[in-house]
Amino acid sequence: MSRIGKKLIAVPDGITITVAKASVTVKGSKGELQIPVPAYITVKVDGQSCAVTRTGDGKNHREMHGTVRSCIVNMIIGVRDGYKRILDIQGIGYRGEVQGNKLIMNLGKACPIEYTIPQGLEVAVEKNTRLIVSGINKEKVGSAAAKIRSYYPPEPYKGKGIKYQDEHVRRKAGKTVAGG
Repeated sequence: MSRIGKKLIAVPDGITITVAKASVTVKGSKGELQIPVPAYITVKVDGQSCAVTRTGDGKNHREMHGTVRSCIVNMIIGVRDGYKRILDIQGIGYRGEVQGNKLIMNLGKACPIEYTIPQGLEVAVEKNTRLIVSGINKEKVGSAAAKIRSYYPPEPYKGKGIKYQDEHVRRKAGKTVAGG
């Protein structure tokens, strides 16, 4: 059995897990999330715990066993607390601002970059250089943060660009002129 898949999931107060034929829905104070579940994976809810089991022992069955359990845990955390990724913009004159459902970033290019914020996510800007991407779906929050970072990844010589708050950019020395 999968080491991750066989662990029971503790269901906190205020969280409701509903199991349908081919999906699992988790409801909480921040919203509702749903994932499809393969036919060979069974999800059972008993009071304050949830168990994920598989019917077969094929390679795909073993792979999806732990994956489905992890997705359910991520959904519980998302509808209870939510997820957040913080990005820092570094560079002189580089900044971002939110206008309606668009994030507009000035990153030293000829035109500002516009990013349409996906439904279900929020993007906040602090001090023009700190972007906070938040939402209840871990996959969407991470994907949106990665997309925003991809517009100008941090470069190693001057450190300019968009980086995650906890990311360390390894700096390189520039060119040196021979003194001879």
